[in-house]
Amino acid sequence: MARTQTPRLSSVLPPLIFGTATFNHQYNKDPYALDTVGLVAGALSLGVRAFDTSPYYGPAESLLGAALSETLASHPLPRQDYFLLTKVGRLAESEFDYSLSWVRHSIARSLARLRTDYLDVVYCHDVEFVSEDEVLGAVRELRRMRDENGTVKYIGISGYPLEVLCSLAERILRETGEPLDIVMSYANFTLQNTKLATEGMPRLKAAGVDVVPNASPLGMGLLRREGVPVGSIGDFHPSSNALRAAVRDASDFCDRHGERLEVIAIRYALESWMRTGESVGSHGDPASGVPWQRESNEQVGGRKLGVSVMGVSKFSELKKTMQVWRSILDGLENGKETAIKAGRWERDHEWSLNRQRAVQILAEGVHETLGEWMDYTWKSPPDGYVKRQHKRMKPALEHEVPWPTPAASPEPTDLQLENTFRFLDYRGSVSSLEA
Repeated sequence: MARTQTPRLSSVLPPLIFGTATFNHQYNKDPYALDTVGLVAGALSLGVRAFDTSPYYGPAESLLGAALSETLASHPLPRQDYFLLTKVGRLAESEFDYSLSWVRHSIARSLARLRTDYLDVVYCHDVEFVSEDEVLGAVRELRRMRDENGTVKYIGISGYPLEVLCSLAERILRETGEPLDIVMSYANFTLQNTKLATEGMPRLKAAGVDVVPNASPLGMGLLRREGVPVGSIGDFHPSSNALRAAVRDASDFCDRHGERLEVIAIRYALESWMRTGESVGSHGDPASGVPWQRESNEQVGGRKLGVSVMGVSKFSELKKTMQVWRSILDGLENGKETAIKAGRWERDHEWSLNRQRAVQILAEGVHETLGEWMDYTWKSPPDGYVKRQHKRMKPALEHEVPWPTPAASPEPTDLQLENTFRFLDYRGSVSSLEA
């Protein structure tokens, strides 16, 4: 069957994506206790139209599917108006399976969990942990599924080391004659490391990659006043003590100027990548603030916007994150008109530009403070990493744990904006941001 003609991903993908790594035991003691229905309904009502998940994120796919099903029952949206992004290949911390049979099973399972007939984007997950040949085989199989049955629309890869991501993108173009639609990098465009822009983006563009989302603006929780998160699994962060000390110095620098490091880090990453990542960005719905209304980025100037991934665990976090995002949009061309249309202050455009300048000045100070640790990256996989063989179970969907019912999601508590909130980084790091 010939490939169905689809628009370029950059013409339709929203530039802000809701990441659901938070719907997981790794980052919350009981993800079933989260108000996932309230979060997803709130995100949709605030204009978010893309959701990123993975089988690696525990029950996240099932929770997201159930939350979408309940929300859309009362607020219907055409399926083409929202985007579902998931992944294949990674199963657990040290367990991967890129075999063609498992790729097929994984897609069928994701479709069932997410209660959809197709997936907008499928990534090969954390590709640095397996061989290039395995990734190439999985990409070919995903493209076969795209062309033969349409269950997959766009295909990409995700991971940390830019050299691996770029090398794979180049090889896939060279050996298949077709570029990847999307390559997601994490922790490579932050206040501490901007290599995605200086080293990754030129090579990925040359390899024909259409969209490059930026995830983990806090560098897996490194860029926080209180330091890297230490949860039930202990100190998992790969940064050295010397890098952490340099970040503490940078945090002290921000404190002396009345700001928190994480506040500057998040706004810097979102705002800078929106512009710097424009050439590998998207034209999709910008979520500029008109509730339950499909929007166009013509409302904020019409240029492509660099794509970012956010993650939250509470409605207050979501609401505050969207306030930051919209404040950034207010600084774009036509920002004043958009703010007024969305019911915000007519001078929000002016305020956004002033805030942008203040953040940029402090960012330059942080870069000077970091010194030799600016643009430092860690090894992935780390030295001594051992990958386990995946013990394949019978790939039958009837043996799946049943979907959580609407009753499994608790009733929303207080959805009012709190004075403080915790912003959960895409890779699971938590920080406190003052309102």
